[in-house]
Amino acid sequence: MGLFPVFLGAGRFEHGARWRQVGTRPAYGLLCALILGAAGSALLIPGPSPAFAKGPDSLADLADSVSDAVVNISATQTMDEKHASNAPQLEPGTPFDDLFEEFFKRHQQGGQRGQGGGDRPEKPRERKSNSLGSGFVIDPSGIVITNNHVIADANEVTVIFTDGQKLKADVIGKDEKVDVAVLRVKPDKPLKAVKFGDSEKTRVGDWVLAVGNPFGLGGTVTAGIISARHRNIDSGPYDNYFQTDAAINKGNSGGPLFNMAGEVIGINTAILSPSGGSIGIGFATPAATVLPVIDQLQKFGETRRGWLGVRIQNVDDTIAESLNLGKLRGALVAGTDDKGPAKAAGLKAGDVIIKFDGTDIKESRDLPKIVASEPVGKEVEIVVMRQGKQIAKTIKLGRLEENEKQVALAGKHDEAGKKAIAGPVEKALGMEFSSLTDELRQKFSIKSTVAGVVITDVDPDSSAAEKHVQSGDVIVEINQEPVKDPTDLSKKIEALKGSGKKSALLLVANGQGEVRFVALGLP
Repeated sequence: MGLFPVFLGAGRFEHGARWRQVGTRPAYGLLCALILGAAGSALLIPGPSPAFAKGPDSLADLADSVSDAVVNISATQTMDEKHASNAPQLEPGTPFDDLFEEFFKRHQQGGQRGQGGGDRPEKPRERKSNSLGSGFVIDPSGIVITNNHVIADANEVTVIFTDGQKLKADVIGKDEKVDVAVLRVKPDKPLKAVKFGDSEKTRVGDWVLAVGNPFGLGGTVTAGIISARHRNIDSGPYDNYFQTDAAINKGNSGGPLFNMAGEVIGINTAILSPSGGSIGIGFATPAATVLPVIDQLQKFGETRRGWLGVRIQNVDDTIAESLNLGKLRGALVAGTDDKGPAKAAGLKAGDVIIKFDGTDIKESRDLPKIVASEPVGKEVEIVVMRQGKQIAKTIKLGRLEENEKQVALAGKHDEAGKKAIAGPVEKALGMEFSSLTDELRQKFSIKSTVAGVVITDVDPDSSAAEKHVQSGDVIVEINQEPVKDPTDLSKKIEALKGSGKKSALLLVANGQGEVRFVALGLP
């Protein structure tokens, strides 16, 4: 069987891989685990024992001190049977698909037989879908932390403690972007709680302890080390995971990852696995990432992230050379929001943000995480590179969530096309381009607000095609100078060649007006 990296529930496929968030439906999860265990046992072949570094003599005292603060989370979703299948949602591609399908089909048919033994249709009824995850108490008064995906669609959430006590939980707040939720229960007496530690001090090779509810089995302790830091698995805009080889399985979602001082340094969230079981590659969201979000959810019941109002992209070698950056660094501004703080402060497309509030921006993905962690309304200094010179700007941050609401309300409404003067067709850099006429706007669905020169054809063997430039894209600028018509573009390209430039930096827009920079080598 090939390797299927898994991020449960996300359903994202990449090169045959599947990431999974580590929540589980207990009945199927346990049954599958037992069958896989039985099947796999016949295939085990003794081999040489790997050499491991000597770990702590015992983790018993540590496990003892934290386990009572770790809880099981039972999330129940009630739905009409007309809109849901009686069979649990199985992960595709397992060798047991047919077995489970036939089993649950027979079970469903048996449940529909009347008392007299004959078949008769039943009235639509509600059914409950249960899933299990993990969590941990951070306040003795009853504040519990888990993953958002554990309770996201639940109508009812129950927190189950190590002594068997079950308490209904209210959801104080939840956040999809960093996959965290804050729950509140009302205990009769103070609960055992754990504290967050400083995840920034955690090093690769440090020992860690994971406690959770794998496959619905209840409190389970596993140990390992931090295998890597700052992992990006493309699950969201603020990816910044610890990788650990401590065993994490379905149902461990939302559980804590402890350091040797008994402090929570991460929340176990995802695994990489061929079957949904641990192969020693698990991912935990660091405490430093979730703490600001948890604080906001507790205070406001929602997140309040800083917002800059820029569209950014990576800087590659060709772009760095075109912009005289000297070295690869920063986040390239591809565009600014018309009502955003960045435009009001004078930031422009083509600026490269190299420092934000005193922090160096090494690559573009660093910027959203840093901006989001800042308070709304804070004034920050931003340093940009513009045409080879450093410029400092002071910007008052807006609120990301307000902008998202405005975008959702505005919807997508195309404006009527405006008449453009026809011009000659030109060819350069593996592209054929023309003036924007009404016919071409209609053909390529280009908004009237987009101005420049439209690309009508791209040589499939050209560097433009390699960089995903396609027919219907519009060249807005070349080397940060506006383009008026095809002849103007051709002249600018020839001028760059004559000046000894190695590349041309194009600002390219799609039909909806979303822009990006593309650097093309000059022949």
